[in-house]
Amino acid sequence: MRKLLSLFVVACVWIPAVVWAEFRAGIAVRTVTPNPLLPVSGGVGPSNPVTRKDGELNVRALALEGDNTRIVIVSSDFLGFPAVLGNRVRAQIKGIPAENILIGATHTHSAPDCYGFPDGKGNIATDLKYIDFVCTRMVEAINEAVEKMQPAGLKIATGNAVGKIAYNYYADHLYDPRCSVVQAIGADGKPIATLVNYAIHPEVLGAHAGTLSPDLVGPLYDRIQEKGGGTAIFMNGAQGGMITADNRSPGGKDTRTWEECLRIGHLLGDEAMRIISTAVEQKNPALFCTSQKLTFPVDSPLLRAIMAASPLRLGGNDNTQVTTQLNLINLGNAQILTIPGEALPNIGYYLKRKMHGENNLLFGLTNDAFGYILTKVDWSSFERYNYVSRTCLGEMTGEIFIEESVKLVNRSPSPTKLKK
Repeated sequence: MRKLLSLFVVACVWIPAVVWAEFRAGIAVRTVTPNPLLPVSGGVGPSNPVTRKDGELNVRALALEGDNTRIVIVSSDFLGFPAVLGNRVRAQIKGIPAENILIGATHTHSAPDCYGFPDGKGNIATDLKYIDFVCTRMVEAINEAVEKMQPAGLKIATGNAVGKIAYNYYADHLYDPRCSVVQAIGADGKPIATLVNYAIHPEVLGAHAGTLSPDLVGPLYDRIQEKGGGTAIFMNGAQGGMITADNRSPGGKDTRTWEECLRIGHLLGDEAMRIISTAVEQKNPALFCTSQKLTFPVDSPLLRAIMAASPLRLGGNDNTQVTTQLNLINLGNAQILTIPGEALPNIGYYLKRKMHGENNLLFGLTNDAFGYILTKVDWSSFERYNYVSRTCLGEMTGEIFIEESVKLVNRSPSPTKLKK
């Protein structure tokens, strides 16, 4: 009788744990195209007027749950989405630790300013009512993604994206051609969502085309869905200095048309679906999430001025330093590290070598978007890097970020490995 009772108690404890550990995924989208249209920003300085739109601006939220852990990955069609706005969103979400909500930007150069850049004439182009609207829609997307979570498995793969997609504007071949893809597979065997992680500036149109647009990311999403990949979400990579869309024409000029956005977006979508097509589904994949705070000194006079002038109070009460969040996630056999800005590709390559996943992903412009991240040996070292150095927090930004990232990777558990 005592032995039978012991078995009964073990069974009662064990069964709920299995149910809770079941991996689940859900995704939701909200359109945030301003009506009427607003000026668009391609970087520091004044915004540019528009007269039309190509595609819609969206915020997309991918919710994942397993191993008593719940995270949400959010992508927004903006140049950047600062932490001061991300924290406004996180404060309205129940049931998820704030530090487990990763909010990134696709980095389109054809969307309204979310920073509050001064124009040099005492004016700010940021529409604060529109910012409130975007935050509200992002909260809605996150909550819906959580509500829609369903049992799922994962397919994860990394491979070179082949074709005329991206290049380094400063040195053609110094960029990362690897594209990582994460696909959530429903119980019916069909994809629920496809996450594409690739380093590129979505600036085919650019900020001076008179057009509001998600740029190449919009056609990427459409292509993924058309190919049966479910709802797509894009997270940028280490695309600083200057990994941009390869919209060069045979004559040497940039092709700044919506048709070129379609070409590049569709090609990247095709490549993502090709890369993921042979991946083995991981049943009930492990999920782990950790975070830490990073503090950077602000040495750049330009960025100090922007922080002081912005109505969003980007630097809080002290524009001499900023504090942001670094996340590390283990997802199945993949490891993900966030970047609070635009890291140069050499930093991206180095971090991927130090990470412990069979697939290593970097989510650039995530949790913050502080401009370029350079190592101290690159900072102000070349005339070519004058702009990226002026729009970097300081000489030690890259050093601090790399050191703390590697420490976080080394003290965290490693992702699971697939059995060969």
